[in-house]
Amino acid sequence: MSTEVDSRSVAIEEHLYERVERRIAKTNFESVDEYVTFVLEEVVACDDVDEAHEEVDEEDVQARLRSLGYLDA
Repeated sequence: MSTEVDSRSVAIEEHLYERVERRIAKTNFESVDEYVTFVLEEVVACDDVDEAHEEVDEEDVQARLRSLGYLDA
């Protein structure tokens, strides 16, 4: 999965790098960089989902529940 893209370097502690190396030995990841990029993309994607849920207006939710008959009018 090697593609040419703009990138930046990030420093991680040696013990963490070694743990990732051991972990990727059991996977299809070709490098620590590839694995760390995958993990960060997953974490950021979770943040995006959380932010989408935060944008829901509680009044809108209650109005919707009332219209569905789940709450008394």
